[in-house]
Amino acid sequence: MKFLTIIAAATFLFFATSCVQKTKKRTVVYTVDVSKVNNVEKVGIRGWDAPLSWNEDFPMKKTTKSHIYQVAITSNTGRICTQFKFAVNDIIEEGENRKIYFDAKKDTTYVSLTFGKKE
Repeated sequence: MKFLTIIAAATFLFFATSCVQKTKKRTVVYTVDVSKVNNVEKVGIRGWDAPLSWNEDFPMKKTTKSHIYQVAITSNTGRICTQFKFAVNDIIEEGENRKIYFDAKKDTTYVSLTFGKKE
C-alpha cells in the first residue's frame, strides 16, 4: 500500500509541475499618438500583465512632442502576447482590446500606435 501511495504522489507531482509555463521577463515600450483628441489632461494604459490592470490606468508620460505619450512596462509572463487599451482622461478606447505579440528574438518589444485607431 505504501508503494502505491508513493507512485500516486510521484505521478501527481510529475503532472502538476509539467503544466507550469516558464515565465520570461518581457518589456514593452508603448508609444501612443493622441493628436486627434482635444483637451488631453492625462494618458494611461490598461491591460493583462502586471503592473497593468483593467481596473485603473497606468500613467504614461508626455514625450518632447506634445501629443506623444510613452511608457515602458516590464512583466514576467508565460504568454506570447499581451492585450491592452489606452485611456485618455479616464476614457478607455472603444472596441476590442489591442493585442500585440512579443518580439521572439528580443526582450523588448516596441509599439507605436494612434489613440482610437485600430491598426
